Amino acid sequence: MTKQEDNKAAVVRWFTDFWGETCDLSVVDDIAAPDMLLRYSLHEPRNGRDDIKAFMTDFRAAFPDLNFWATADLIAEGDYVVGQWEGGGTHTGPAFSDFLVGSLPAATGRTMRFTGTTVLKVIGGRIVEEIGLDDGVTALTQLGLIKAA
Repeated sequence: MTKQEDNKAAVVRWFTDFWGETCDLSVVDDIAAPDMLLRYSLHEPRNGRDDIKAFMTDFRAAFPDLNFWATADLIAEGDYVVGQWEGGGTHTGPAFSDFLVGSLPAATGRTMRFTGTTVLKVIGGRIVEEIGLDDGVTALTQLGLIKAA
């Protein structure tokens, strides 16, 4: 396999096991670099395995049906892999205060569904950063945290 194919395989596993329908947090230890950076516009940046695991634990507690899936083939060049995705979930769990623009009280029953594009940097089989641009306006509007014009 080429470096790009190996990098794509790591990202497919990450998208499936971390962001997919069921989350296996052991994937963080397996393929995330110890100081991995995870950054999306909706949330504070997360640094390191423990911080990333805590983020996902809280996110999935608040949105138990959280799920993201690919919507196009991955593109790989050098150390970078780019993926397009769609996803979301329903807030049926505890209060969630991780959104930069505000918090949700417990179990609002609101559903978010939105899209995004993510660039992941993979070095030596480890994901060192995941930087995503998501349609946060759509998600936050659906959750009632911002009002549509």
